[in-house]
Amino acid sequence: MACSYPSAALPSPSHPMAKSGYGKRSAGDEHPHGDPDFAHLSPRDREIAVFVDHLGDGHAMGYKAIAAVHPRYGQQAVRTSLKRITAAGHLRHIREHLTVEDNSMRWVTRTYWSRTPRSPEWWAEFVRERKGLDVTDQYESGLARAAEAAPAALDEQPSEEPSDEPGDAYRTLADLRDADPRMALSASDCRSLESLAAQWLALGATPQEITKALTDGLPPAVTNPGGLARKRLEDKMPPTKAKIRQKTGRRARINRVIMACVTCDADERTTEIIDGICRECHAEIEADEAAEMEGPPIGYVPETFLRDPADDTGVVDVTHWAAELRRAARLRPRAGRDV
Repeated sequence: MACSYPSAALPSPSHPMAKSGYGKRSAGDEHPHGDPDFAHLSPRDREIAVFVDHLGDGHAMGYKAIAAVHPRYGQQAVRTSLKRITAAGHLRHIREHLTVEDNSMRWVTRTYWSRTPRSPEWWAEFVRERKGLDVTDQYESGLARAAEAAPAALDEQPSEEPSDEPGDAYRTLADLRDADPRMALSASDCRSLESLAAQWLALGATPQEITKALTDGLPPAVTNPGGLARKRLEDKMPPTKAKIRQKTGRRARINRVIMACVTCDADERTTEIIDGICRECHAEIEADEAAEMEGPPIGYVPETFLRDPADDTGVVDVTHWAAELRRAARLRPRAGRDV
């Protein structure tokens, strides 16, 4: 059933996409659209929630991006509503630390959305489930959820401690003596050349291809096998496979996950996150709500702004008093207004 809440605007197809890692992502396991989805929110928060709910995955959902296209609410209103929507359990910023197969590491921030309000315990479990999952950089607009990535891309569990066992690159170099005694490398040679051989493997080469490249066409006598191996590894580095591999996406694993504040982007490394928001931003929410509750009614003008006391309601004809002020200042009346 479609949601029948009135809304001044819904996202257009031209709504901007977010930068890598910051686009909207569904937390999954949601019920179909229905009227009760946002019944617990205030009218303004409900309208902003409906807007966000209709955004597609990967679209920008920062308060500035939403305010830029929403006809009713500006940045401050959207920012305050997103805080309250987060506190209600619909939205979370989650920062994930990735280790990529080329041994590079990076932090990325995911913006997860749930039409169904979730408890803090549900979100905490959601965060725990991210750790150890596989993602690939073909999902640049947010890397999506791990369920969309190849489950067998890496080993089942990440290694918590570095292993003392030699890697594939080292073993390939050490085994050269068996393929051709003229290329017998010392332990020092193997350690020195290991990073170059590892680059070959990262680019898609097999140990057999490395062995062939280092043993084919050798001179009758090799006086410096380490130097010859280095020259061949550098000169014959395969570039074509690197380009093909890059297009298909590099394997990566999430090895750490932490909560981040939806508003200020501070995370659990530096502050306490409560219901998706840091303490400082929680205080801002309370101040904003107090200001909204205590604000004067529309049309009210304080007596200090009036020439004469207001009536019992405190409501005055602002247009009339503006005309009076123009007359007092000897300004020409506005056509059709100052009478």
